[in-house]
Amino acid sequence: MKPRLVFVHGIGAPRDAAAELDEWLRAVAAGARAAGHSAQVSALTGGWAADARFAYYGDLFRTAGAQGGGTTPGGPAGATREPDDELLAALLLEAVDERLADPDPLSPVEAHALRAARVRLAPPAGAQGAGASGRRVVNAVTSLLAVPGLRSLGGWLTARVTAGMLGQVARYLNRAEPDGGTTLDQRIRARVAASLDADGPNIVVAHSLGTVVALETLHEHAVDVPLFVTLGSPLGIRGAVMPRVRPHPLGTPGAVGRWLNFWDRDDLVAARPRLEDFVRSNAAAVVPASRRVDSDGAWVHPAAKYLAQPAVAGPLVEALTTLAER
Repeated sequence: MKPRLVFVHGIGAPRDAAAELDEWLRAVAAGARAAGHSAQVSALTGGWAADARFAYYGDLFRTAGAQGGGTTPGGPAGATREPDDELLAALLLEAVDERLADPDPLSPVEAHALRAARVRLAPPAGAQGAGASGRRVVNAVTSLLAVPGLRSLGGWLTARVTAGMLGQVARYLNRAEPDGGTTLDQRIRARVAASLDADGPNIVVAHSLGTVVALETLHEHAVDVPLFVTLGSPLGIRGAVMPRVRPHPLGTPGAVGRWLNFWDRDDLVAARPRLEDFVRSNAAAVVPASRRVDSDGAWVHPAAKYLAQPAVAGPLVEALTTLAER
């Protein structure tokens, strides 16, 4: 039986799942070649090495039914999202503070953009025109679009649309928007769970918000996962994300045999990237092993950028090869 390779995506606009699966596989193939595994590439792209699935849930963010106060940019039409705006503002503020505290020097352009965003997210007491949290988020994102790790943000053209995409993290973690007796986060995890193989080994590769979704799903479904790979994860954001992840405190799911976590210094989403510093081990003493990668270009967050790295694709292809030879 072929191992199941499950890709779990993160934030973003609605996408074509088949096209995304092809893009992610091609990125892994490029990284595998660079890692010296050219012989395994055809088996990967041809579907012989693994039963590859793309666990798509992006369409669920278009569903109306949100609760709360203000209106989230890019959210469901007419939906009130003040709780999500507040959580997103806190998330961005923490990510900005972590970046400003980075011991590696910042460029003048990046430092200015980060400081401007911080003032907009946390205006001084008595500041005029600060506005509601949704407006503060959009104003802050306008500044952040000058930061290398966020510039162009994968083709998102405006700060308002960008804020809406980033707000998907808050919408998931606030665990609201009920529909048919299930909340948004439950519906999202059900999509991921449906892609897992309950009987055979699974290699799960998750990106961005998908790392939170995948972690929670693997805690709920004890399927065999010899390798869990996380890319550009926000799990380390201690105030806005970590306390809201379930179960808490954070721990490695029981059936995970190895966990590799990758981060890029210019990826603002991956604040506090060394997950092993605060994730508890499972019974097999497995904790995340975090590794830094460095991608070229102004926008380093996309999953394909990570997957094309030899340090990411190499262990992934090696694990698939080992499982196929069992």
